[in-house]
This record gives sequence, C-alpha cells and structure tokens, in this order.
Amino acid sequence: MTLISPGKRNTQEDQRGISTMALSVWNYCVPLAIITAACLVNTARCQAVQAENVTVLEGGTAQISCRLQNYDGSIVVIQNPRRQTLFFNGTRALKDDRFQMVLFTQRLVRITLTNVSVSDEGGYFCQLYTDATHHQVATLSVSVPPETPTVEVKQEAVEGGEAELTCVSPRSKPATTLRWMRNSREIPGVVSQQDNGKTFSVSSTIRIPVERKDNGAALNCEAIHPALSGQKRVRHYRLDVYFAPTVRIVSPTGILREGDSLSLTCSITGNPLPRDILWSKINDTLPERAEISGPTLQISRLSQSHNGTYLCQAQNNYGRAADHYTLLVYDPGAVVETHSAVPYAVIGGVLALLVFTVICVLIVTIWCSVRQKA
Repeated sequence: MTLISPGKRNTQEDQRGISTMALSVWNYCVPLAIITAACLVNTARCQAVQAENVTVLEGGTAQISCRLQNYDGSIVVIQNPRRQTLFFNGTRALKDDRFQMVLFTQRLVRITLTNVSVSDEGGYFCQLYTDATHHQVATLSVSVPPETPTVEVKQEAVEGGEAELTCVSPRSKPATTLRWMRNSREIPGVVSQQDNGKTFSVSSTIRIPVERKDNGAALNCEAIHPALSGQKRVRHYRLDVYFAPTVRIVSPTGILREGDSLSLTCSITGNPLPRDILWSKINDTLPERAEISGPTLQISRLSQSHNGTYLCQAQNNYGRAADHYTLLVYDPGAVVETHSAVPYAVIGGVLALLVFTVICVLIVTIWCSVRQKA
C-alpha cells in the first residue's frame, strides 16, 4: 500500500480536473469547427430567410419583404395565407394584379399588395428551397378606421320626458371607442360591441331628461381609433324637443277711434310649430271686414259694432294654447276727453304728494321748536 501525501493528492486531482475540462472543450469545439468548415465548403446549408411583419390601413399598400442570407440562387417562393404561390423565383404564379414584384436581389425580395382589404390578412410565407427547406412567415395586419358615426333616435324627446339616442359606428378594426359630449363634458353611455368576423360594430346609447329650453342643444358623438392618428370622427347632433305651443297676441298701443284700422298678430311658439291658426270672436262671428293673413287679423274702418273679445288659438300634437284681446272703439269726442283727462290726473297726483310733503315738514319743524323752548 502506497501512501500519498496531501500535497501530491491535490496535485493529481487538479491535473485530473484540467484533463476533464480539456476533453469537454474538445468535444464542443471540434463539432462546431467541423460545422463551420462545412458551411464554408457548402454555403447552401447556411442559407436562411427572414420575414418582416407589416400593418397597413385598409385600402392602402402593403410591402411584404423576405430577407435572404448567403443566397446562392436557390428557389425562392412566396405564398399567400391560403398557401397559394404568388411568385416563383420572381415570376408571377397567381393572376392577381394587386401583387407586384418590386425587388429581387441576393439579399432582399419584396412584393407589394395594393388596395388591401381585411380578407388579405394572415401569414405570407417566404420559402427558400435548398438541401433543407427554410421558411418564415410575414404576418399582414389590416387596420380599418371608422367612418363618421351616425345618430339614431330611439325615443322622441318630449318636454318633461327623456331623449334616447344611439351613436353607431358600423365597421372598424380594432373596435372604435365612442364618446358622447355636451358642452365639453362627457355623457356616460351604454356601450355594446358586435364581432362581425374581422371587423367590429360599436354603439353607445344615452338617455337624458329634456325640457323646452333644451330644444336645439348641441350634442357630439366622437369616434376615437388608433388608425386616426390622434384625430376624431365627430357627428354633430341637435336635440329636437317637442312641446305644446304658446300663444301671445301682439296688439297696437293707444286708443282706437272709429274709422281706424286694427292689426293683431298672433305670436306662436311650439315644436312642431302649429300650421293652422284659428281666429274667432267670443259670442259672435268675425266682422265682414276682417281679413286673416297667416297669423295676422286685420279689420279696416273700425266702428263700435266691432267691439268685443277676439281669440287666437293654435295647437300641435302635444297640446293647444290661446290668447285673447278686447277691442274698445271710441267715438272722436270720447277719445279727446280721454286724452285730456290723462295729464290732469297725473298733475293732480303730483300736487297731492307735494301738499302732503309740506304738511309733514311743518309738523316736524313745529315739534322741534316746541321741544327746544321747553
């Protein structure tokens, strides 16, 4: 039995570890060197192809590129997602003029596809036929921006009720975002989305209480989409609030005398605006000299027989309204006396106020004088 000192044992173990490491390096490097030498001898085994993904707007032009490495003239085939051959070594194989070969070099093969649609989406195969077939897939993605949305009225806006409006974007990819705005403030809506295969339809519905003052109020429906590059497609809409009419008779000022003419105008509001206006005289018929032209009633050569109350009425589908005017025709003498009585009444009132003020001042003055003497 041979005894080995600790120092010698460590030396032998180090030598054994070095030998093992050298063997591992040899086993790894030699095959790599052989493979590298083989690539240098036969470049066909080292050929490769790379594909680039592309995204394009619908209706635009897509460029599909295949990059080649160590190309030696081997066969290059480009196929569509249905595995139909588009080009065989630069030669057209599929009769579709939208595809054009624009570049074929030892480093790059590029084709273009015009008027792209969502049906063109998918993986386009770049295949390189050598001793071993190489292929890569270029994924074509098509983005569909939305058109300007439309507004549908689901429930009519009636005064005191609610308006129900739906904003619709029928087609986009990816799904568009819809937003209702009023006076620069967003109105929350109920959003629904439908998958139509490769595209999406989106709608947003709002319900808002309405009053007469809301008629004509401006609302906007905005469509937001990545393909719009920060822009928006906006549909402008004005609220159409229905309400019952109001009627007011516009009459002349001053006193009417016999022989004068009278013109009364019926001022009407309402939505929808009443088309038919009815003039009448309470407990009597309209005078023979009365003429109606639209909202205006005219009576020429007035006489006291025309005295009475005249009524204007209007209605629509949401209600009716009326206003009245009482006509009093004076004879010339009464008119003069009435005109002269008005200034005297005013003067009498002013004089009475002055007398009352003087009496009050005298009473206060006397009271103050007596108090000082006391």
